Amino acid sequence: MFRSKIAGLSAVAALGLMSTAALAQDKPVAGEVKEGALKGKTLTFVSYGGIFQDGQVAALKEFVEKSGVTLLNDGPTEVAKLQAQVESGNVTWDVVDTGDMPPYVYCGTLFQKLDFTKLDISHIPEGQVGPCSVPAMNYGVVLMYNTEKYKDNPPQSWLDFFDTEKFPGVRAVDGSGDPTGGFLEQAFRASGGDPKAMTVADIETAMNKVRELGPDTIFWKTGAESQQLAESGEADMLMMWSGRAMAAVKNGAKYAPAWQDWLVVMDQMTIPVGVKDTDAAYALLNYYLGKKAQEILAEQTSYTPIHNEAQPKVEPSVAAFLTNTPERQKQGYQQNIQFWVDNFDVALEQWNAVMAGN
Repeated sequence: MFRSKIAGLSAVAALGLMSTAALAQDKPVAGEVKEGALKGKTLTFVSYGGIFQDGQVAALKEFVEKSGVTLLNDGPTEVAKLQAQVESGNVTWDVVDTGDMPPYVYCGTLFQKLDFTKLDISHIPEGQVGPCSVPAMNYGVVLMYNTEKYKDNPPQSWLDFFDTEKFPGVRAVDGSGDPTGGFLEQAFRASGGDPKAMTVADIETAMNKVRELGPDTIFWKTGAESQQLAESGEADMLMMWSGRAMAAVKNGAKYAPAWQDWLVVMDQMTIPVGVKDTDAAYALLNYYLGKKAQEILAEQTSYTPIHNEAQPKVEPSVAAFLTNTPERQKQGYQQNIQFWVDNFDVALEQWNAVMAGN
C-alpha cells in the first residue's frame, strides 16, 4: 500500500526561503501557518485517492490559501515508486500518507526521521507517534456483511469471517498492498492459535487460513473497488476500511458492520528522504495535525480525528463509523506492530504468494 539547485535565487524566491526558515525557528503550533510563508513554492501530497484524499485536500484548503503554496496531489502511495525516486535522487513526493507499517520498516531509508522541534505533536493520542511518522487519522478495518443474506444470523467477529461452513458466501479481502497484520493475527486465531504467542513459523498457518476461504475469494485492489463490491452485493462479507464502508452504506448498500475485534488502523504521515524543501513539508504536516484540519477531515470522510480536542460535526450515518467512542475502543483489536515489522519480509513474500494464487 506506498507511493518524490538552486543556481541562483530571485528576490521573491529568496524571500520564500527566508519565510520558511523563520517558520521553522518558531515554536510550531498544530494547525497554524504564517501568511504567505510558502508563496511561490510547490508541494506534492500523496495519498490513496477517493473520499479519503478528497477529505485530506479539503482539510488543507486553508493552509494552501494562507501560506500561498501551490499544492499538487498524486497517488496512490506505492513503496516501489517512492523507492525509485529516492534511489534516483529525484524525489517529487513531499508529504506521503502511507499504511501503518512502511514508516517503521523503511525509517531512515525511504522516510526521514522526523525533527519534532518542527511539529506540534502535543494533541496526538499517546503511543501513535513513530520516529519517522505521525498518524494521518484513526480508522478501522471492519468486517461488513450482507444483511439480506445473513438476516437473523449475522457474523459477529473475524472468527465468523473465517468460518465458511457456518457462514457460506463470497469473501472480499484487502489485497491493495502489503499484508494487514491484524487480519493475519485473526486468521491465526481462527486456526486455533494465540496471536500474542505468534512466531514467524505461524505466519504460514495464518496464510493458509486465508487460502481456505476458497477460490471465489475476491482480493480487492483499491478502496473504490471494495465499496463497489458492497454496493453491487457481489461479496457477502467484506474486509473494508471504515470510511469506504460508511460511504457504501450511505449509497444504499445493504450491509452492516460487525464491530467486535475491528482492526485498529492509522495511516501514517511521512516526509520522504531527499525532498527538495523539508521545511515546507514540515509546515504542511504541522498544519494537518491541527484541530480544524482534523475536524474537516472527519466531517468529510468519517475517519476519526487524531487531534484530541477536535469536535467534528457529523450526521448520524457518519458518527456510526467513528472509532473513538468508548464502546468502539473496547471492541477494537490492536495488532502486534513490532512483530510484523520484525518479520515484514517473510510476511510480504508469503502474502504475495497468496495474491498470486499460490
